Amino acid sequence: MTSTDVLFRPFRIGSMELANRIVMAPMTRSFAPAGIPGPAHAAYYRRRAEGGVGLIISEGTVIDRPASRNNPGVPFFHGDAALAGWKGVIDAVHEGGAKMGPQLWHTGALKSFLTEWVPDSPVEGPSGLEAPGVERGVAMGDGDIADTIAAFARAASDAKRLGFDTIELHGAHGYLFDQFFWAATNRRTDRYGGATIGERSRFAAGVVAEVRASVGPDFPIILRLSQWKVQDFTVRLAETPDLMADWLMPLVGAGVDVLHCSQRRFWEPEFPDIDGEQGLNFAGWAKKLTGATTISVGSVGLAEDFMGAFGGEGSSTAKLDKLVERMERDEFDLIAVGRALIADPAWVEKVRTGNSSALKGFDAAALAELV
Repeated sequence: MTSTDVLFRPFRIGSMELANRIVMAPMTRSFAPAGIPGPAHAAYYRRRAEGGVGLIISEGTVIDRPASRNNPGVPFFHGDAALAGWKGVIDAVHEGGAKMGPQLWHTGALKSFLTEWVPDSPVEGPSGLEAPGVERGVAMGDGDIADTIAAFARAASDAKRLGFDTIELHGAHGYLFDQFFWAATNRRTDRYGGATIGERSRFAAGVVAEVRASVGPDFPIILRLSQWKVQDFTVRLAETPDLMADWLMPLVGAGVDVLHCSQRRFWEPEFPDIDGEQGLNFAGWAKKLTGATTISVGSVGLAEDFMGAFGGEGSSTAKLDKLVERMERDEFDLIAVGRALIADPAWVEKVRTGNSSALKGFDAAALAELV
């Protein structure tokens, strides 16, 4: 196997010192039906920490809004019982030797593709649209927006108080932040709408600014973003580098330290017409345009796309040569690994020691249990 030493360089972001460049990607697991993470969650994350992951980002965990989740198994990040559960998780992860942040989430108007469950309260979004021309829920009023921004800030403050090392805001994949970014689901005519991506970034920038005020200057804030949506894999918010800068710069200016740039396959170039088929990926362009730290992600260590997992498809292993090559040229700073870490908590240690023959493929049956 190609030398992977480049993945094991330490890295510092604000107050957080990481032992290596490998991040456990946030992955919805839906094993908290009462919204309360418990000992099984603590053990699940601790195993990945003990296996050598530098930074763990939790599954999506929702803020204190009436309809912030679209699946009854998604955990809360509010209320005494849920926060006590998360305290057990972060303590276990620290004992295992890793750093961790919760991924703070609001699903907006997007329904789950895993369940028909709906919350008791009406779902909310920028314009009461789940997808282009598809009405669902209600448009958020000024009070709803203010309360949502405040709820994100409270959750971030709670994360810091509990001992987490960072937080991630989920701004990708067609959920609430992304519904504001996307012109097709943001038809507002107030300050949270607009013809340009920069104007439609004001909601997310407002959340970031309040979160920054709540956690102070050195606590790292990560923001996950994507071009693609669950509603439409082909969507692109920024068709050019200039448009990408218009989108991302206000977010970095508001206080984001790290842009977590989600794409389905990390090796695919973002603008191949500019720099070719081996050109910079999404995280590479985001770093070039903003100067921010970036995390890349997308089918690391596996040959097949992750969306097939929800249809019961597995994946064989894949070499890490393309990843090492991009990391060696510092195209992006950190790499997030998803399904490979569900399949094998010891994946990082096996990569570090060059034990490629012991690496496992992904079996979709692994999604049925939290181990």
